[in-house]
Amino acid sequence: MTIKLTLNGRPVTAQIEDGMTLYEFVRSRGCCSVKCGCETSNCGLCTVFLNDLPVLSCSVLAARADGCRVDTLEGLQEEAEEFGAFIADQGAEQCGFCNPGMVMNAIALFRENPSPTDEEIKEYLAGNLCRCSGYEGQLRGIHAFMEYKKGGAGA
Repeated sequence: MTIKLTLNGRPVTAQIEDGMTLYEFVRSRGCCSVKCGCETSNCGLCTVFLNDLPVLSCSVLAARADGCRVDTLEGLQEEAEEFGAFIADQGAEQCGFCNPGMVMNAIALFRENPSPTDEEIKEYLAGNLCRCSGYEGQLRGIHAFMEYKKGGAGA
């Protein structure tokens, strides 16, 4: 099957195999930030944006992306770098394996709700598995980032 989509702002036309996941497709196109930690839609490591909505690429067929826009962390470097520094500052990236999925979901959260409550933050990041931390560093990083965006002390 031939699909046409926009991957990180660039038009792509590709021949794909039946059953190819979006995860396999973006990895084959050099998007190494997208990782597969479980293959069961439980860890969040494979999060990408499909038409600006976060999806778990290990559970979406590449064929569903035909005619769509797909963004990975490689295509969101400015947003990711700005926010990622706050996560790193809080020591929340011990091994770094979960960071791409965590950052993708945080970007989605901030796009939808620039001033989320703690409960909303926890709900949005609930699907991200991190084996190194207790998520408190991520939460502190998100709060510091929100302060920075407001022009407060976290800047």
